[in-house]
Amino acid sequence: MFLELTNITKHFGEGESRVEVLRGINLSVEKGEICVMLGPSGSGKSTLLNIIGGIDNSDTGYIAINGEKTADMNEKQLTRYRRKHLGYIFQQYNLIPNLNIKENVEVGAYLSDSPLDVDDLLKTLGLYEHRHKLPNQLSGGQQQRTAIGRAIVKNPDILLCDEPTGALDYNTSKEILKLIAEVNEKYGNTVIMVTHNDAIKNMADRVVKLRDGVIRKNYTNETKIAAADLEW
Repeated sequence: MFLELTNITKHFGEGESRVEVLRGINLSVEKGEICVMLGPSGSGKSTLLNIIGGIDNSDTGYIAINGEKTADMNEKQLTRYRRKHLGYIFQQYNLIPNLNIKENVEVGAYLSDSPLDVDDLLKTLGLYEHRHKLPNQLSGGQQQRTAIGRAIVKNPDILLCDEPTGALDYNTSKEILKLIAEVNEKYGNTVIMVTHNDAIKNMADRVVKLRDGVIRKNYTNETKIAAADLEW
């Protein structure tokens, strides 16, 4: 098994204000799968994504990627693990405003021992002709494509997407989802996507539904459809 989460718990606050956000999460994801995590606000899905990404620590349990446990790592090893294994796509694009599009993507390449070819990736993303523009000269969808490029260029094992279409309109959202599916197919990255949009589950290989910090459903999608055919 490629990604394993074992008995992950997490709380915030203490005493009367203590909130149990995750209550014993067990989950396995195969290499190359698109896994969509669904749940209402406060279900724990973003916290879980942050724990997988090494941004946050769990109270108990462990995460293993290819048998490597994050709990066994010191800070330096954890940083190396994040650089080597993980790419992040957020709802906010977090681009560097004074670097052009190509340079923003190259920032990701510097973090990798075996980055993808930047120009080839820019062509895949439909950004090649915009490569010399600054982020504020692009649409929201193009900025999100750039953010995807920065995450993908380092060729991570796992692509973590936190509401990647949350700030985008319907058509642009579908374009971005199509792109994530294409990237998954072309480069074989495992995709973990958090969303509150129920329709997105239809493009997933694995669907995980969270509520109140517990996995309520976890199943393989037998009737996966193409991102371009999603409707909501």
